[in-house]
Amino acid sequence: MKICVLNGSPKGKYSITLQTVLYLQNKYPSCNFEILNVGQKIKAYEKDMKEALDAIDNAEMLLFCYPVYTFIAPYQLHRFIELLKASGVDLSDKFACQISTSKHFYDVTAHGYIRENCLDMGMKYLDGLSADMDDLLCEKGRADAIAFWDYILYCAENNLYKTLSDKEITAPTEYVASLAEAQKSNSFDTVIVTNCMQNDNSLLAMIADFQTAYPYKTRIVNIAEYPFAGGCLGCFNCAVNGKCIYRDNFDTFLREDIQSANAIVYAFTIKDHSMGASFKQYDDRQFCNGHRTVTMGMPMGYIINGDYESEANLRLIIEGRCEVGHNFLAGCATDKDGIVMLSKKLEYALEHKYTRPQNFLGVGGMKIFRDLIYLMRGLMKADHKFYKKHGIYDFPQKKLGTILKIQLLGLLVTNPKIKAKMGNKMNEGMIAPYKKVIEKEKNRDIE
Repeated sequence: MKICVLNGSPKGKYSITLQTVLYLQNKYPSCNFEILNVGQKIKAYEKDMKEALDAIDNAEMLLFCYPVYTFIAPYQLHRFIELLKASGVDLSDKFACQISTSKHFYDVTAHGYIRENCLDMGMKYLDGLSADMDDLLCEKGRADAIAFWDYILYCAENNLYKTLSDKEITAPTEYVASLAEAQKSNSFDTVIVTNCMQNDNSLLAMIADFQTAYPYKTRIVNIAEYPFAGGCLGCFNCAVNGKCIYRDNFDTFLREDIQSANAIVYAFTIKDHSMGASFKQYDDRQFCNGHRTVTMGMPMGYIINGDYESEANLRLIIEGRCEVGHNFLAGCATDKDGIVMLSKKLEYALEHKYTRPQNFLGVGGMKIFRDLIYLMRGLMKADHKFYKKHGIYDFPQKKLGTILKIQLLGLLVTNPKIKAKMGNKMNEGMIAPYKKVIEKEKNRDIE
């Protein structure tokens, strides 16, 4: 695949974000990456866009690469997008994706900005990677980058992308019927959790379409039929051992019948701008898990009957829930094409154990919980034990080596003479560890 990388960093080749692209370029020799430093050369492109437009015309995918600056992409990339739109170039046959690096402060709005502009220009949008600045320096971060690019290539190959209407496109709807007679596999346990009533024919049909398209056997749990004794009372009785004060056995039912699955698909009809009161009761009663992300790593999907695109708050809630729980959101299907999309993405996630790094919603949410549980560990004993076991207490004051390095750097740059002598060495020093990782991978591949 031919990829045109639009590097929006004003630092050009010294961009930390670009190092992830260079790492992928080394790992995927079958992909042809052409890099344009559009952020650094924005003044030149304001005078003449020919070089950029020629490279874009030759590409199959545009990969936006940038650091997050103040809630969104840098000014220079903003300006380039303005120029790109003004050029009138037809990009409707191009895939679009993005890679950002940051400390996850409002990376979601930066990604939203790029996504919306790609859709404005008619491109076939694929969800991007929001990485921490230091991710490439650790084994997990490198594995996340590789898993992400494998997933992107899979989506491009299977035409799993979004268009301007935010409608997900995939193979023709007839694909649903073609799988109707296929033998279902027991390899993965997928539970469909719904509050569907018997007269909700639209939602029932959507669930049936998903079961037909999905290659694995499914089971349905209808929470509207569960004998709840009541809603959560906020009594904290479950804080110590996870047992609810109610005697309706919901905590056991939740863990054994739902959370034991390999994947969960929620199916509901929008009511009063939410999933409905019965789902809210179900969600609140999950506080028997406290603030423990007990299903992290599990892929999830949604089958939604209603005008989901107009429900911005509900969309934020669903994405936020998956991000805080560190669950891969395989999709929110609102029609037959979306159902096939959800089926294929969920299948991929299960077979490849695919997850992606958390964005601002997940990272920010867990930092709040981290500090809360640490302060309240004397009461929330089950949460405290879980957070210790999973290394969630990642307080920055523990990173003494990094603190000392930054203090030393601060002393150096505050001295005008030393700063003048440093010149561009600071930028070179910042990307040196990343270059070392890339060179190490190159040598390993040669061997």
